[in-house]
Amino acid sequence: MSKDSPGPTPGFLVWRLANKWRVAVDRAVAPLGLTHAQYSLVASLYGMQRAGERPSQRQLADHTGLEALYVSKLARALESSGLIERTRDPRDPRAVQLALTGQGQDVTRQAIAVVQQLHQQLLEPLGGLDAPRTRAFTDELRTLLNAPLTPPTPNGTSTQGRTP
Repeated sequence: MSKDSPGPTPGFLVWRLANKWRVAVDRAVAPLGLTHAQYSLVASLYGMQRAGERPSQRQLADHTGLEALYVSKLARALESSGLIERTRDPRDPRAVQLALTGQGQDVTRQAIAVVQQLHQQLLEPLGGLDAPRTRAFTDELRTLLNAPLTPPTPNGTSTQGRTP
Protein backbone atom coordinates (compact mmCIF):
# COMPACT_ATOMS: atom_id res chain seq x y z
CA MET A 1 0.00 0.00 0.00
CA SER A 2 1.08 3.54 -0.70
CA LYS A 3 1.33 6.23 1.97
CA ASP A 4 -0.74 8.45 -0.36
CA SER A 5 -3.46 5.85 -0.90
CA PRO A 6 -6.12 5.01 1.69
CA GLY A 7 -6.53 1.49 0.28
CA PRO A 8 -4.62 -1.12 -1.65
CA THR A 9 -2.74 0.08 -4.71
CA PRO A 10 -3.55 -1.28 -8.18
CA GLY A 11 -0.19 -3.07 -8.20
CA PHE A 12 -0.98 -4.82 -4.93
CA LEU A 13 -4.40 -5.86 -6.21
CA VAL A 14 -2.97 -7.20 -9.49
CA TRP A 15 -0.38 -9.14 -7.52
CA ARG A 16 -3.02 -10.59 -5.17
CA LEU A 17 -5.30 -11.52 -8.08
CA ALA A 18 -2.44 -13.14 -9.99
CA ASN A 19 -1.51 -15.21 -6.93
CA LYS A 20 -5.12 -16.19 -6.28
CA TRP A 21 -5.57 -17.34 -9.88
CA ARG A 22 -2.20 -19.13 -9.93
CA VAL A 23 -3.13 -21.13 -6.83
CA ALA A 24 -6.58 -21.91 -8.27
CA VAL A 25 -5.08 -23.14 -11.56
CA ASP A 26 -2.40 -25.13 -9.71
CA ARG A 27 -5.12 -26.95 -7.76
CA ALA A 28 -7.29 -27.47 -10.84
CA VAL A 29 -4.56 -29.01 -13.03
CA ALA A 30 -2.77 -30.96 -10.27
CA PRO A 31 -4.87 -34.11 -10.90
CA LEU A 32 -3.53 -34.05 -14.47
CA GLY A 33 0.06 -33.95 -13.19
CA LEU A 34 0.63 -30.31 -14.11
CA THR A 35 1.50 -27.11 -12.31
CA HIS A 36 0.19 -23.71 -13.38
CA ALA A 37 3.51 -22.88 -15.07
CA GLN A 38 3.53 -26.21 -16.91
CA TYR A 39 -0.08 -25.64 -17.94
CA SER A 40 0.84 -22.22 -19.33
CA LEU A 41 3.59 -23.81 -21.36
CA VAL A 42 1.61 -26.77 -22.78
CA ALA A 43 -1.53 -24.72 -23.45
CA SER A 44 0.51 -22.10 -25.32
CA LEU A 45 2.38 -24.81 -27.21
CA TYR A 46 -0.95 -26.45 -28.06
CA GLY A 47 -2.27 -23.20 -29.54
CA MET A 48 0.93 -22.55 -31.46
CA GLN A 49 0.97 -26.08 -32.87
CA ARG A 50 -2.65 -25.73 -33.97
CA ALA A 51 -1.55 -22.60 -35.86
CA GLY A 52 1.08 -24.69 -37.67
CA GLU A 53 4.07 -23.56 -35.62
CA ARG A 54 6.80 -25.62 -34.03
CA PRO A 55 8.26 -23.00 -31.71
CA SER A 56 11.69 -22.88 -30.17
CA GLN A 57 12.05 -22.61 -26.43
CA ARG A 58 12.91 -18.91 -26.93
CA GLN A 59 9.75 -18.30 -29.01
CA LEU A 60 7.63 -20.03 -26.38
CA ALA A 61 9.32 -17.98 -23.64
CA ASP A 62 8.53 -14.78 -25.53
CA HIS A 63 4.93 -15.92 -26.09
CA THR A 64 4.29 -16.84 -22.44
CA GLY A 65 6.29 -14.05 -20.83
CA LEU A 66 8.34 -16.62 -18.90
CA GLU A 67 12.13 -16.46 -18.66
CA ALA A 68 13.89 -18.61 -21.28
CA LEU A 69 15.84 -20.49 -18.60
CA TYR A 70 12.58 -21.31 -16.77
CA VAL A 71 10.97 -22.51 -20.02
CA SER A 72 13.97 -24.77 -20.57
CA LYS A 73 13.58 -26.22 -17.07
CA LEU A 74 9.83 -26.73 -17.53
CA ALA A 75 10.38 -28.28 -20.97
CA ARG A 76 12.83 -30.81 -19.55
CA ALA A 77 10.36 -31.82 -16.83
CA LEU A 78 7.52 -32.10 -19.36
CA GLU A 79 9.76 -34.15 -21.64
CA SER A 80 10.53 -36.51 -18.74
CA SER A 81 6.77 -36.86 -18.20
CA GLY A 82 6.30 -37.78 -21.85
CA LEU A 83 4.20 -34.70 -22.64
CA ILE A 84 6.54 -32.85 -24.98
CA GLU A 85 9.48 -33.63 -27.19
CA ARG A 86 12.48 -31.40 -27.57
CA THR A 87 14.51 -31.53 -30.79
CA ARG A 88 17.30 -29.46 -32.28
CA ASP A 89 16.16 -26.92 -34.83
CA PRO A 90 17.64 -27.94 -38.21
CA ARG A 91 18.02 -24.24 -39.14
CA ASP A 92 19.78 -23.29 -35.89
CA PRO A 93 21.68 -25.99 -33.99
CA ARG A 94 21.67 -23.82 -30.84
CA ALA A 95 17.86 -23.67 -30.75
CA VAL A 96 15.58 -26.35 -29.33
CA GLN A 97 12.14 -26.84 -30.88
CA LEU A 98 9.22 -28.06 -28.80
CA ALA A 99 6.20 -30.17 -29.72
CA LEU A 100 3.49 -31.89 -27.74
CA THR A 101 3.46 -35.67 -27.89
CA GLY A 102 0.17 -37.51 -28.44
CA GLN A 103 -0.13 -37.95 -24.68
CA GLY A 104 0.75 -34.28 -24.22
CA GLN A 105 -2.04 -33.24 -26.57
CA ASP A 106 -4.55 -35.38 -24.66
CA VAL A 107 -3.51 -34.03 -21.26
CA THR A 108 -3.44 -30.47 -22.59
CA ARG A 109 -6.96 -30.70 -24.03
CA GLN A 110 -8.21 -31.97 -20.65
CA ALA A 111 -6.33 -29.21 -18.81
CA ILE A 112 -7.70 -26.51 -21.11
CA ALA A 113 -11.26 -27.71 -20.45
CA VAL A 114 -10.65 -27.71 -16.69
CA VAL A 115 -9.10 -24.23 -16.74
CA GLN A 116 -11.89 -22.83 -18.92
CA GLN A 117 -14.43 -24.03 -16.34
CA LEU A 118 -12.31 -22.48 -13.61
CA HIS A 119 -12.10 -19.17 -15.49
CA GLN A 120 -15.88 -19.16 -15.88
CA GLN A 121 -16.16 -19.56 -12.12
CA LEU A 122 -13.50 -16.93 -11.34
CA LEU A 123 -15.07 -14.43 -13.76
CA GLU A 124 -18.63 -14.98 -12.54
CA PRO A 125 -18.53 -11.75 -10.47
CA LEU A 126 -18.08 -9.89 -13.79
CA GLY A 127 -20.81 -11.91 -15.51
CA GLY A 128 -18.76 -14.86 -16.77
CA LEU A 129 -16.33 -15.45 -19.63
CA ASP A 130 -18.42 -13.85 -22.36
CA ALA A 131 -19.78 -10.89 -20.40
CA PRO A 132 -19.21 -7.28 -21.50
CA ARG A 133 -17.52 -6.49 -18.16
CA THR A 134 -15.11 -9.39 -18.70
CA ARG A 135 -14.28 -8.16 -22.21
CA ALA A 136 -13.67 -4.65 -20.85
CA PHE A 137 -11.51 -6.06 -18.03
CA THR A 138 -9.52 -8.09 -20.58
CA ASP A 139 -9.03 -5.00 -22.74
CA GLU A 140 -7.73 -3.06 -19.73
CA LEU A 141 -5.32 -5.86 -18.86
CA ARG A 142 -4.03 -5.93 -22.47
CA THR A 143 -3.48 -2.18 -22.32
CA LEU A 144 -1.39 -2.54 -19.18
CA LEU A 145 0.54 -5.54 -20.54
CA ASN A 146 1.31 -3.76 -23.82
CA ALA A 147 2.64 -0.61 -22.13
CA PRO A 148 6.44 -0.48 -22.32
CA LEU A 149 8.29 -0.49 -19.04
CA THR A 150 10.62 2.38 -18.45
CA PRO A 151 13.22 1.41 -15.88
CA PRO A 152 13.29 3.75 -12.90
CA THR A 153 16.46 5.67 -12.20
CA PRO A 154 18.03 5.90 -8.77
CA ASN A 155 16.96 9.53 -8.20
CA GLY A 156 13.39 8.85 -9.34
CA THR A 157 13.54 10.67 -12.67
CA SER A 158 12.23 8.98 -15.78
CA THR A 159 14.47 7.98 -18.66
CA GLN A 160 11.57 8.02 -21.11
CA GLY A 161 12.24 10.20 -24.12
CA ARG A 162 15.91 10.69 -23.23
CA THR A 163 18.92 9.10 -24.83
CA PRO A 164 21.56 7.63 -22.55
